[in-house]
Amino acid sequence: MRLLALDTSSAHCSAALLLDGEVAQRLEPAQRRHGELILAMMEGLLAAAGLRPVDVDAYAFAHGPGSFTGLRIAAAVVQGAALAADRPVVGVSTLAALAQGCRREGGAERVLCALDARMGEVYFGAYAADARGLMRPLGEDRVCPPSMAVAPGAGARVGPWRAAGSGWAAHGDALRAACGCALAAIDAERPCEARDVAVLAADAFAAGQAVDAADAVPVYLRDRVTST
Repeated sequence: MRLLALDTSSAHCSAALLLDGEVAQRLEPAQRRHGELILAMMEGLLAAAGLRPVDVDAYAFAHGPGSFTGLRIAAAVVQGAALAADRPVVGVSTLAALAQGCRREGGAERVLCALDARMGEVYFGAYAADARGLMRPLGEDRVCPPSMAVAPGAGARVGPWRAAGSGWAAHGDALRAACGCALAAIDAERPCEARDVAVLAADAFAAGQAVDAADAVPVYLRDRVTST
């Protein structure tokens, strides 16, 4: 399996190449240079592996939610690369990739992901690890006020959750009050990473969930789209 993944959904920018089960990644703060950085990252990863764009089986991207500008950049770049190489595309939830990063680094079993959506809201999603260690949604990702971000099964006698994402920095008190569950740790600074997008995308590709490049579009979750 050869899959090239990218993420430009937040203040960081990353690209990752999944090659026969191994992942190489390039990640750095973007400072509004996503368009410039992501192309160089993708080209660098392919060159280091001795591959051409047509040697990739599929392309993948974090399709949102996240920065509207960042999501548009990711969609445009992945569409262009996939069309040129005549390859399919897999879109992955930014929140799912965020949860997968918590699993990869900390062995998290369950994660409450919240990204700051501005306008007094958060992008919120709850995830749990399956038998293979892949993070699966426990409901749909959504945009909502922090007061409505309730953990699935809140109040039940289950182990603590991990929390991740910029929403916890912006609305931590309100989220803790709303979730109604114990939190083992809060990682408000964790970014979405392309390496986690790649792992989830490879599974989705194997399940036949890839789409044509023209159908690779952002998932904003909010009808009102403004520059962020």
